[in-house]
Amino acid sequence: MAKRRAGRGETSPLKLIAVAVILIGLVLVSLRLLPGSPFESTAAAKWGDAGSSGDRSTGTPTDRSSRPSPTPSPSKTLEPLPFEATDLDLDIEGWYAWSVLDRRTGEIIGSDNMDETSTTASLIKSWIVADYLRRAADAGQTPSDAKLADATKIIRDSDNTRAEQFYNTVGRSASIKRLISMCELTDSSAASDGGWSRTKLSPRDTARLGECIADGRAAGPKWTRWLLNEMRLVRGTGDFGIRKAFPAAERKNIAIKNGWVDRTREQEMHINCLAIGDTWTMGVMVRYPIDMGYEYGMKNCQKITEALLRDAS
Repeated sequence: MAKRRAGRGETSPLKLIAVAVILIGLVLVSLRLLPGSPFESTAAAKWGDAGSSGDRSTGTPTDRSSRPSPTPSPSKTLEPLPFEATDLDLDIEGWYAWSVLDRRTGEIIGSDNMDETSTTASLIKSWIVADYLRRAADAGQTPSDAKLADATKIIRDSDNTRAEQFYNTVGRSASIKRLISMCELTDSSAASDGGWSRTKLSPRDTARLGECIADGRAAGPKWTRWLLNEMRLVRGTGDFGIRKAFPAAERKNIAIKNGWVDRTREQEMHINCLAIGDTWTMGVMVRYPIDMGYEYGMKNCQKITEALLRDAS
């Protein structure tokens, strides 16, 4: 039996099914793109909508310049130092000058002549002992108990004989040159004859020396606390000047080293005061006729300090 062939005007059932599937697909696609259609796609974000919860868009243009600037944190206000800058007009015979360094900021205030120098006398012993201790530590050495006892006598009692021995050990004027370099002094110089007593410091550099001791540069990390404690324990004749201007309860926390000498060559008394507080260091120097004695200058170191204290009447 011969098979029947489809004529030209007839359509195959498979073709009809294929066409129907294609048409249904096109209709569905059209419905997904039609706004408001129940088949509308929700996968694509609309203009201005956030595509996801992590997007930065908020529906408004992003303009960095329009954002509010962050409010800066208020700067910490430092407590004022116990001193205030003022021009002193005191009834003091001879020459005097003073300087105070703020240990928190490095700011220095002082008299107009705070850069003028005078011979230090025993004040410089604070550096000589510091230089000795730092150099010993740098060499990996620990001073003997006897040497430490000598250092105590130099600081607390201003022993001249022991100071000379230490000065020889640290190289005499070479030690003062280290002082000037290490402590960044600008006005000072070693004595031309090499003696420690005639080292020249200004009140400004005296305050810088105080900071150099306090921050550890002078004696080094191993011995700074020890040295400051010894300077708080200065006693006898050498306990005068700056810290005497403070209430008794505060004096024990103030480290000092003073110098006093009668200069027969110049026929002058040279009296000098160094003090180190928690937030400040101070230098005061006075010179006057030799026949007026030590006590006059010792009291004037205190008088100058009292005039600079904020609670001074």
